[in-house]
Amino acid sequence: MTAEATPALVEGPAADPGDTGSAAGRGPRARTTTAYLRYVAGKLTGAAVSLLAVLVTSFFLFRLIPGDPVKFMTGGRPVSAQQIAAYRREFGLDLPLWQQFTDYCGKALTGDLGTSYQFRAPVLDKITEALPNTLLLTGTAFVLYTALGVYLGTRSAWRHGGPGDRLHTGLALTLYSIPSFWLGLLLIIVLSVGVGPVPGLFPTGGMESGGEEGFAYVLDVAHHLVLPVVTLVAVEYGQTLLVTRSALLDEMGSDYLTTARAKGLRDDLVRRRHAVPNALLPTVTLVFVNLGRTVAGVILVETVFSWPGLGGLFYQALSVPDLPLVQGLFFVFAAAVIVVNTLADLLYPLLDPRVGR
Repeated sequence: MTAEATPALVEGPAADPGDTGSAAGRGPRARTTTAYLRYVAGKLTGAAVSLLAVLVTSFFLFRLIPGDPVKFMTGGRPVSAQQIAAYRREFGLDLPLWQQFTDYCGKALTGDLGTSYQFRAPVLDKITEALPNTLLLTGTAFVLYTALGVYLGTRSAWRHGGPGDRLHTGLALTLYSIPSFWLGLLLIIVLSVGVGPVPGLFPTGGMESGGEEGFAYVLDVAHHLVLPVVTLVAVEYGQTLLVTRSALLDEMGSDYLTTARAKGLRDDLVRRRHAVPNALLPTVTLVFVNLGRTVAGVILVETVFSWPGLGGLFYQALSVPDLPLVQGLFFVFAAAVIVVNTLADLLYPLLDPRVGR
């Protein structure tokens, strides 16, 4: 045996450098992927449990509302005991509470939310019919108050302590503390009815005047949309402004911004390219939370302006009480918040890799 062959026998087969590097490279990445998948599974499980809790709560909560749906269905007319029993049997109100609950949960899991007492139509159909109107209102308001809040928040933080900062912060705090229904009524009085020399410029409520077609119909809907959107924007933009301002103020003392300025970058470039992207992480979470909260919290605004959306439908159902419709709408509102918050939780680790590890 030659001396040259000895090392080969002692050391064994030589390892492929490419394989070693690939394994080393895949190790941390595989661990990160596993941690993220575990994080996603935890969030999805939590969301499913929350939805189940909402389903249970929606059934028992609205059984505490005073009022008899059968009296509403009979219109207050004197009816016989046989007719009342027939109504209760038709809508399952004669069954024991536990059986009503199991029937409700079983149907809800298949997408059947029951039949509305007052409309005599499937609850899901009524929700589907009103949903586009709510999305039009909340979507328009959401885009406007998010853009306004982020823009004014960054400007206020970059010039903190100045007159503009004090003005925007004070105005945002004031409007954020005002109830949306009160502000809506005030806008109706001033801009719809008219006060003194100020004429009524906008409709007092509704979504359309009727009789319009084509582009004239679009303008008519936009005209009715102004005051509800202004109400939502005025009340909601303040929170986005304050969170954006606070996050950007925390970033402004960072060393990387000092380095960027030392390299000769203009102040606007330092703000846009370096400070704002890092400061927007808390704002992104808030944006998702606000999206779900706006859909669920539009009830008062839609009621004040007689907007034919989910909020107005919920108010009508609550006054009966139309239990299947109230339960279905409550579940939709809560599900919107849960789903949007879950999406925010799943997106956040992609924006900040430290989350979810």
